[in-house]
Amino acid sequence: MIADDGAQLGIMPTYDAIRLARERGVDLIEVSPNAVPPVCRLDDYGRLRYEQDKKDRETRKKSHKMELKEVKLRPKIEEHDYQTKFHTAERLLHDGDKLKVTIMFRGREISYAQQGRRLLDRMAQDTAPIAVVEREPRLEGRNMFMILSPKPEVVAAHSAAKAAHIAAAASKHHERTVEVKHA
Repeated sequence: MIADDGAQLGIMPTYDAIRLARERGVDLIEVSPNAVPPVCRLDDYGRLRYEQDKKDRETRKKSHKMELKEVKLRPKIEEHDYQTKFHTAERLLHDGDKLKVTIMFRGREISYAQQGRRLLDRMAQDTAPIAVVEREPRLEGRNMFMILSPKPEVVAAHSAAKAAHIAAAASKHHERTVEVKHA
């Protein structure tokens, strides 16, 4: 038995625990039913549920559901277009999403599959600091693709920087609001 202030009350019969909870005006909550003997706590159940829900909401807010995003390329892509696609891929990886890089072949371009392979290898090499190749380049029908997944440390660093940026923007907004009110 654990008291509402965190003190250990020792082992006691269920009847005495219920009586003690009624005297103190709190609930008797079974914390660990599988323990021998079961662990109970004297506390306000509504407040305990509220705090647990609050923790769950925070955890859900901080978690990021990893999605599979796609960047499509052509085998005869120009350098500037490649750079644009690369920056898009980089942004998606920083956001924590997996990335499918697809080369689409049309007509006789399929005979230049090696050129597509070199393009995918270049993308893998360019994204190496922030991503790892999860699936090597593979040709399926008229498309060649590979899958990249972000490195965990890059996603964590980007998330922290993003949170700091949001906090700075919020405080700046708050300062402007205060200035307007006083003016």
